[in-house]
Amino acid sequence: MDNTPRHRRSAYFTGEEDDRFTFPTVTDERTMLADVLAAQRATLELKCAGLDADLARRTVEPSTLSLLGLVRHLADVERRWFRKVLAGQDASPRFSSPEDPDGDFDGAVPDGRVIAEAWHAWREEVAFADAYVAEAPRLDVEGHDAWRGRVSLRWVLIHMIEEYARHNGHADLLRERIDGARGI
Repeated sequence: MDNTPRHRRSAYFTGEEDDRFTFPTVTDERTMLADVLAAQRATLELKCAGLDADLARRTVEPSTLSLLGLVRHLADVERRWFRKVLAGQDASPRFSSPEDPDGDFDGAVPDGRVIAEAWHAWREEVAFADAYVAEAPRLDVEGHDAWRGRVSLRWVLIHMIEEYARHNGHADLLRERIDGARGI
């Protein structure tokens, strides 16, 4: 591991190619929330970039936390809030279940098919969520959640930004443990 002093950002970017947060800072609320969420999603992808089997590498015992587990978990979270709660679809989680509530993390193993399935599921759920947000007539559209009761699209977007931001902090530490890469 190179211990040369450097800015954390330099681990991922050598110039100004990071455009995750270059969206307008003065715009309508829907656009702003969608842009911030897209930036958080892009951050997760960045933290996982260039890794294959190491995506399944665990932090430290007894934790089952891994980058791949985060991808699987966030696919399930996207699915729950946008498909099930807001769109009212009968959408069970892809990776966890009542019998295996931590299946999103426990099933994150270093197998190419498992990795490909996780990314496919995550991208599919993100695409659904993006389409739902774009087509919703307003941010006050509501859904019902067994945990929170009535929730608005606005609340779900804010919750998803928080969810990604928290897990991207985990991803920072996971990635640094894997190969020393440090970044934003």
